[in-house]
Formats: sequence, C-alpha cells, structure tokens
Amino acid sequence: MRHPVARKLSVLAVSAAVVSVGAAAPPATPPGQPAKVPVAAGWGGAVASVDPDASAAGIEVLRNGGNAVDAAVATAAALGVTEPYSAGIGGGGYFVYYDARSRTVHTIDGRETAPLTADSGLFLENGRPIPFAEAVSSGLAVGTPGTPATWRAALDKWGSRRLGTLLKPAERLARDGFTVDATFRAQTAANETRFRHFPDTAELFLPGGKLPVVGSTFKNPDLARTYRELARKGVGALYRGDLAEDIAETVNKPPVDPASGWNARPGDLSEKDLAAYRVRVQAPSRTSYRGLGVYSMAPSSSGGTTVGEALNILERTDLAKVSQARYLHRYIEASRIAFADRGRWVGDPAFEDVPTRELLSQRYADSRACLIRDDAVLTSPLAPGDPRRPAACATGGTAAPTTYEGENTTHLTVADKWGNVVAYTLTIEQTGGSGITVPGRGFLLNNELTDFSFAPADPAVHDPNLPGPGKRPRSSMSPTIVLDRHDRPVVALGSPGGSTIITTVLQTLTGFLDRGLPLVDAIAAPRASQRNAAQTELEPGLYDSPLRAELEGVGHSFRLNPEIGAATGVQRLPGGKWLAAAETVRRGGGSAMVVRPAS
Repeated sequence: MRHPVARKLSVLAVSAAVVSVGAAAPPATPPGQPAKVPVAAGWGGAVASVDPDASAAGIEVLRNGGNAVDAAVATAAALGVTEPYSAGIGGGGYFVYYDARSRTVHTIDGRETAPLTADSGLFLENGRPIPFAEAVSSGLAVGTPGTPATWRAALDKWGSRRLGTLLKPAERLARDGFTVDATFRAQTAANETRFRHFPDTAELFLPGGKLPVVGSTFKNPDLARTYRELARKGVGALYRGDLAEDIAETVNKPPVDPASGWNARPGDLSEKDLAAYRVRVQAPSRTSYRGLGVYSMAPSSSGGTTVGEALNILERTDLAKVSQARYLHRYIEASRIAFADRGRWVGDPAFEDVPTRELLSQRYADSRACLIRDDAVLTSPLAPGDPRRPAACATGGTAAPTTYEGENTTHLTVADKWGNVVAYTLTIEQTGGSGITVPGRGFLLNNELTDFSFAPADPAVHDPNLPGPGKRPRSSMSPTIVLDRHDRPVVALGSPGGSTIITTVLQTLTGFLDRGLPLVDAIAAPRASQRNAAQTELEPGLYDSPLRAELEGVGHSFRLNPEIGAATGVQRLPGGKWLAAAETVRRGGGSAMVVRPAS
C-alpha cells in the first residue's frame, strides 16, 4: 500500500478543495468585514493568514503580477494594522522562501536583538530575577526591531515590487479602518489594565476611553503616516533619523501615566543599536522525513531543530497504521525528548556553539527514540542527551525545566503562480507586546527580550539562552516548507503560540503527512502540547475525549489549554493549482484565499 503522502498528492486536488466534514464552521463575520473562509483552492497563487483584510492585501499583489515575496510583505504589513497585538514594525520574525526556479530554500533571521550594553544580568535586580509580570511591560523588554529590515532583505533578494507599492493596502487599511471583530475586542480587553498605564497606547486602542465595539471601524492614522514615511524613505528610516530617535526615546523613557503607579523600567536601547541592526540571511535547517525534505529556521530559532529532531525520532514508527492513542503517545514523547535537548543546546549561534547538524542527525534521534516505551511515560523534566556523542538511551545528563515563552505571534503562508512559496512567522512577543506605543507613530513595541532566560533554570546546566550584547533571544517560531523528492513543494505552514508553535507545527505535519488528514483538518484537529513538562496540555477536543483516559492509563498526565496555536498553510495541487488553509475556529477562524478560485 502506498504511503499516505503519495496517496494524498494524487487525490487531494478534488477532496481538499472544500472544507471536510471534520472541520467546524467559522464564526459569524461582523458586518463590513470580508468573509473568513478557512480553505480555498484555485490558480494564480494563494494566501493564508488569520485575517481576511491581510489575506486580501496579499491577493491584490498577486493579482497585479507580484510574486510570493511581494505578497508576503504586503500581507505582513496589513497584519500590522489588523493584528497589531501580534505583529508589526515594532517586532521581528523569521522568513522562509522557496525559489521555484532553483528549487532551493532560503531563510532570513529577522529576530530582535538585545542592546549592545546588555549582559547576562539584564533581568536581574539585587541578584534575583525581576518578576516576569513586571518585566514584560517595560522598556527593559524591548529588543531592536527586525521586521522592517526583513522586508527590505527579502524584497532586495527575491521581490519584484517596490516597498512603497506593497505598503499601499496596509496604509489604506490604517487610514480608512477595519471592522473590529470579537477576537480584537477580547485581546484588547485582556490588555486593558496595562494599556491604561501608557497614555499613547490607551488613546489608540481604547478610543474614547472604552473598549472597541465589535462591528465598529478601527482607524490608526498615525500608523498610516508611518507607513507613508517608510514608503517614501525606505525601511532605513526606522533605523536612522527621527523615527529611530523616537523609538529609542520611548524605550529608554517609557511614557507612563503617573496616576497609574506603574513602574515601567527603562531600557537602554540606543540609536546606535538601531543603526547597527542586521538581519541574517542563512541556510535553513533541513531533515528528511518519509523521503521528503523538511526545511525550516535554523538557530537563533529552535523551531527547525526541535521539529526536525522530533520528526527523526518518529521516523521509525509507521504513524499511518497505529491507533490514534498510540499515535498521540508517540508524538507526545517525541516532543518531550526534543524539548529537553532544545533547552540545553539551542541559543543564538553567534554566541553559543549550537550543534545544529548533530541535533538533526538520524543517528542522534535513534539514540533518543529508544527511550520511548509504549507501556510507560517518560518523566519530565527529562535530561538532555549529547548530540555530539550519541549514546543509546542515555539518561545521564542533568534535567532542567523549560522556561516560559509568550504565546502570541502570527503566521502567513503564500504561494504564487510561478511556484514560489513563503512561510513567514512574525511577532511582537506576547499579546500586545510591551504595551508601549511609540508616540505619534501608531505601533506597539515588542517585549521580545523576555524570551531570554532571566536566570538559568538549573545552575548545574549550561543555559544557552541568557542575555548578551546584541544577542538574539531563542525563539520557537517554525515556518516550514516541505519538498518532495524532486524538490517541489508539498506543503508549507507555520503557527503562532510561543513554545507551542513547535508542537503545533509537528502535530499538523504528522496529521497531514502520516494520518492522511486534508490540510484544513490537520490544522483544525484538537491539539496536544508536551514541552518537557510534568503535564501535557490538551485542547478541549482531546481533554474531553475517551482518548484522554486511554493515555492516562499509560501514565500521561494532562491539563486543559483552551486554545493552542493558530496555523495557516498552503499546499501544491496538480495542474498548477494551490490550496490555502487556515483555522476554522481558533482566534475567530483564519482566512484562506486564492487568486482564481476553482469552480
């Protein structure tokens, strides 16, 4: 019998062009907002994001002859308007690009960086870590933004349109406004208290001092002006000149409402830090899975190495044939092991000796996979192995728990009529970032530096993710492109969700590649997330399922997580068609669009 991958590629042109029975219907769309459709198939290119206005911006570019890179930048800029609590020019991200002409994958590391004055004690006071809740809404948490520089690098290398042209849809959205939905209101409400600490943030996101009303029009004229400035001057304007001066001033003297009593610790981000920022154009991580090439982000992100290691651990198990409970057990245990190794070995490679090649070797994965038993569960925190000296079933290292990572971000996936593909994950860290808006500029600053370890989780274990001058904090972002044996795209995907990004991408990939789910159903499937913790997080669809009791019988322990991730993806179909897929329910449902829909 053929493997599900081969079988699926031959039949999915028909079956995946509509939402399958297992996918829930998206929530109702507010009046005035484009309809959210979680799956679309057709020709001319495809865009999938969490937001219909943003997906429409990318489709507009594709329809006018732009390529996947152009459309990705336009979509990302629009998300900076409609998803300002998840991403924007005050943040950073990782850009993965497949070039159809050369059939090669390239990546851009646009991660934020710590100030050049930072050291390992950045988040320590009197020798003790600053409380996390106090650090996140402070200038201390803000890294040098990388998103504008990512756009410039991608367009310079692979784009076909000017930045000014690509910013027009986003500028129009910011000027004329978009329709507030329930997700935007709920995210504002969750941040209302800390937004009120900062007058400029409160004025922008709490119009008239109140939460935005679902169905109302939300405008951001300051951001429209900022986009116009970048269109006119180029993204260098954010790194030098008046805008750079405004960013540095805001970070170093956070504009706090004195009546709030909030202690927004100042940062030490200088105009020199902004001027010195550079993206890294680097080779992707790569592993082979079921004969397919899986390409993602190499460090400073831990996404590519951790997803890749887990896939290698699962390689020896025929996940297509095992029961659902056995599949979930194996997936959970592979995630647990990969996260144990992630915590010990992955950091910014400019500062740490990261054994990327060894972490992604099948030999090392096999030495770790033998720890998995079908009648028992591994204990977390699990000790890391040593990828440089693999020893079968070794358990001699010192265990350290996984440190916290914020759970917001956004992801977009794009393909064009020439076959180029982009998987792009971008963020300002937690929902609402630092909560600090640059006065008069219309965008929030990130709190990405809180992705560093404030202190080692265990003093006995080397922590590769402590702060340092100009250092990039470790990320879990995992934009991924899968190629077939002829180096043609099979699927591309990614997700937000902090450290749950890794497990979301891993589970979606195995659901699609191994379990035979159409892409939209692999995205919609209820999720489990194990990150080397005592308990595995389950969404309600699994927590309330008989599968939970079956897995508990083996020894698993679970806790409920209402929502894990919010993935999007595109899939290549026969005959030059593309399928775009997004969430059916999570975050209010996503938006999949194609240039010319199939009838």
